[in-house]
Amino acid sequence: MSGKILRSGLVFLPVSVVVILLDYLSKLWIINNVPAYDPNGFIEVIHDFFSIIHVHNQGAAFSFLADKGGWQKIFFGAVALGVSIYLLVCMYRNRVSDFLPNISFALIIGGALGNLYDRIVYSYVIDFLDFYLEWGGKIYHYPAFNIADCGVCVGVFLFVVYELFVKKEDKKDGEAENAGK
Repeated sequence: MSGKILRSGLVFLPVSVVVILLDYLSKLWIINNVPAYDPNGFIEVIHDFFSIIHVHNQGAAFSFLADKGGWQKIFFGAVALGVSIYLLVCMYRNRVSDFLPNISFALIIGGALGNLYDRIVYSYVIDFLDFYLEWGGKIYHYPAFNIADCGVCVGVFLFVVYELFVKKEDKKDGEAENAGK
């Protein structure tokens, strides 16, 4: 069994652990150093573009369903766990040489479990990366997010790239190789 695991995509799971640890440590730092919802307690990193803040997200991405009474916390937690289990099975079935899908799945798992931890421990997700643009007298904000969200987004992006571009090339190469036999 361990031989199969070492030849499978599960060897990429340390990437998930790194995402979870970076997410956890960054949120711990935020909790201890940036007051929640304090309009004067933010840290401006790049003037009029990027700040470190401390907000709590009761919902999903962009606070989707944040005001729905609590059922969404259980739902999003179950989705994170279900997706993580499904991706673990996919990684187990993948070869270790399937780099892009395995790294994508590992990033998604790390992000999903990082935010799941917050939902279990705090009943909300801690967000702190705040990008905004002041233009024409108005301020345009991108919703605050965290390291776990970055893991999910980068993982999904890489998987889409794989599905749209790399997988087709791999399939063409395999067909050409089989035609030559």
